[in-house]
Amino acid sequence: MNLIKFNGVYKDYIWGGTKLNEKYNKNTGLEKTAESWELSVHPDGESIICGGESDGVPLSEYIKTNPDVLGTNRKSDELPVLIKLIDAADNLSVQVHPDDEMAKRLENQNGKTEMWYVIEADNDARIIYGVKEDITKQQLKEAISSNTVEKLLNSVSSKKGDVFFVEAGTIHAIGKGNLIAEIQQNSNVTYRLYDYDRRDKNGNARELHIDKGVMASVTKKLPEKAIPLCSDGTRLIASCEYFNVRELTVEGMAQMECTTKSYQALVCVDGSLEFESNYDKEMINAGQTVFLPAGHGKYTLKGNGKVLITEN
Repeated sequence: MNLIKFNGVYKDYIWGGTKLNEKYNKNTGLEKTAESWELSVHPDGESIICGGESDGVPLSEYIKTNPDVLGTNRKSDELPVLIKLIDAADNLSVQVHPDDEMAKRLENQNGKTEMWYVIEADNDARIIYGVKEDITKQQLKEAISSNTVEKLLNSVSSKKGDVFFVEAGTIHAIGKGNLIAEIQQNSNVTYRLYDYDRRDKNGNARELHIDKGVMASVTKKLPEKAIPLCSDGTRLIASCEYFNVRELTVEGMAQMECTTKSYQALVCVDGSLEFESNYDKEMINAGQTVFLPAGHGKYTLKGNGKVLITEN
């Protein structure tokens, strides 16, 4: 039942920055750190438990031995989510993720629906989120070929606290100057549609996946969605068949509960909070993620800060 911490898994993609090292004490050992995989059972970057009786155990092995930690709501004995912190010092490629049917058929992986929570944003930071108006797949393909695709894309300003629900098939890109918490399906399938003719350190253009990407893309304008306030004071900022994510602002103290229905993953996105339960007493600082096994029970968060609570 104890709270579980992990050693991070770090990625040094070309668009990464230094905030995860400088502001969140990740100690990645990398010159640029694009992503910190905070909670993952994916083979491309699996979380390793840090501390306690299971110190050094891969998370997938721990769950395989203790499937009840996922809760009675689980649809399988595999953790359905992957949680990342993303530091975009430069623009990410314009990309799209396939849905479950396409991903399983072509890549033998899950599809990828995700949500973004903006932790920090520069004054001029932006997000690409879908298309401005309805277009056809042929129009999308022609615009990519003629390097005019940016004219079709919905580019919006981003600020601290903004939420974007990026359903599979949504054309998207994180713009430079954003630091984001991403909660997504357990998948690592990405199709790049456009990369600004960018070159890697060897002068090579990064691979594009235009045919698959166009096939996966939804080319309809996205509807706006409201974010409801829950009875316990949290905001339900994302809800789908793969995950539910609530935002909790703590000013002094908040009493919460992790029931037998689901695990909870807590990502501290601002401030510093003292976590206390019948099993644990820990500090959770901005940039840290912890995992509560289902049935952990009631707990208290004290201090001033903000957490994202992910569950089934």
